[in-house]
Amino acid sequence: MKRVGTKNLPAFRIVVADGRSPRDGKFLEEIGTYLPLKKDNNFNINLERADYWVSQGAQPSDTVASLIRRVRRTVAAAA
Repeated sequence: MKRVGTKNLPAFRIVVADGRSPRDGKFLEEIGTYLPLKKDNNFNINLERADYWVSQGAQPSDTVASLIRRVRRTVAAAA
């Protein structure tokens, strides 16, 4: 997750990055956003791209993994 936004108003971009790069440094692809202060529907993730990167060996952080699980539940409930 790459932090953007202002002081006291955090926003995060969910990105695919090399593990050696810094938190807010160079990344390979942006696959979503997360707004922690927003009440409902505070994130969006391109699930197709997330699955692709995980299949290529990417390891999501704990927070991103929980967001991916939430997206999968909402997609399963909608279908």
